[in-house]
Amino acid sequence: MLLRNITRTLVFILGSALMITVQAAGVIEGDAVAGEGKAVTCGACHGVDGNSAVPNFPKLAGLGEKYLLKQMKDIRDGRRPVAAMAGQVDNMTDQDLADIAAFYDAKERTSEMADEDLVALGRKVYMSGIMERKVAACSGCHSPSGKGNGPAGFPGLAGQHADYIAAQLKMFRTGYESPEGRTNDGDSKIMRTTAFELSDLEIKAVASYASGLKQ
Repeated sequence: MLLRNITRTLVFILGSALMITVQAAGVIEGDAVAGEGKAVTCGACHGVDGNSAVPNFPKLAGLGEKYLLKQMKDIRDGRRPVAAMAGQVDNMTDQDLADIAAFYDAKERTSEMADEDLVALGRKVYMSGIMERKVAACSGCHSPSGKGNGPAGFPGLAGQHADYIAAQLKMFRTGYESPEGRTNDGDSKIMRTTAFELSDLEIKAVASYASGLKQ
């Protein structure tokens, strides 16, 4: 009896400690079912299933729940200015955004075709990087298949609009120098560091190649 009581006490203590740790870390579980209703207005630009028809607007389907949540929070809180998103998420709570992220991440992203004339250069940059300029291979974070790394918060690129990928790379490239640049890649500055060393042609090629990958 004594052993059983001790065991129950330990389980209670460990469970409570785990709950406190999770709460302290600010972990929020997204509800995809709830997110469907909250994402109705998002569908006008991003598509009902997260597959936008216009390259200006990114596909959100299967992009990665952690990544989607971070981007929406950054947009809401002013860390990532996006003119087209002005006012869209301003009044949403973290739970609202988590639900929307879960909804879109559960969807399947449609595929795109890479430009055959750019495949060789795009593959080189994506798979190997550019050693002489210390440009890291995209595949290291976004995976060789373009699936991304959900737990780490790295988005999938396969099937994303090439024009959108290229536009984001150019924004990261100017992130050090321009208020219009994108700077929400964290303290590592990995995207700014990588994009800063890429030419317009290399950006176009690697964006096309990544877009054409199949998950």
